[in-house]
Amino acid sequence: MKKLLYFTLTAFLSFSFFAVQEADAAKPIKIPSSVTNISKENTYPNASQDQPRLQPSELADELLQTSDITIENPHLIKMLNESSISSTPLAIGYRATIYLGRWALGYTSNETVANWEYRKINTNRFDNRGGKAPAEITYSQDQTSKIKGGLTAKVPKAEDVKNMMMLKAMEKTKLPLAFETVVGAGTKRDQVYKVQPKKLGYLNAYAPAVNEKGKVTYGEVYLVLKGSKRKLVVKNITSQGIGAWIPVQDHLTFGFQLSHQLK
Repeated sequence: MKKLLYFTLTAFLSFSFFAVQEADAAKPIKIPSSVTNISKENTYPNASQDQPRLQPSELADELLQTSDITIENPHLIKMLNESSISSTPLAIGYRATIYLGRWALGYTSNETVANWEYRKINTNRFDNRGGKAPAEITYSQDQTSKIKGGLTAKVPKAEDVKNMMMLKAMEKTKLPLAFETVVGAGTKRDQVYKVQPKKLGYLNAYAPAVNEKGKVTYGEVYLVLKGSKRKLVVKNITSQGIGAWIPVQDHLTFGFQLSHQLK
């Protein structure tokens, strides 16, 4: 009886531990107070990167469910959505195997971490060393800055991999992500920072980004037709670890410093 109770309690605690881990992993990343959304102030209109998950058609959904490997690639799903297979009584005894190509099938996310100071894009400075009263400094973007992310290694079907990684990262972080974003020259912010007398004030602006790490699965996809039955078969399956830096669109991290000397 004691052994049974011990086993039950251990199993319950183990389940609870993993359930808490999953719950924590699903929480969106907390944005620090130093990070500001500048979508309204940005003089460069970045294109929206909202990417709703593509819904498979009835035929595509039927085919996807026949595969032993999870298929998430939106481009492959779109191709299946645009396909049609007619079924007639003459299909009895009919057999065919159609090679659809080698695809990046899906991406599994292992870690998603934000770097709020991914790249410094601007510094505003005010020299108040000769002043007798506090001075004010505000953010003003001097030059247009283009912030690029990308994969950390070369992989086949890179664009499909980037698309799937960004979708997963957006789901996990709830942040507007894009592999390229721009902050336009003349972008300004009203918040005032005080520069005390005998001090130099530095207001640095950083573009944040998300570091996404996980595993991508590849495979050769075949459409197999046998009589009136149809299914997807995936062969020669491989997987590869991959990482990516994905900038956060229209967000900046601000850091204010006071100094006695020029930097």
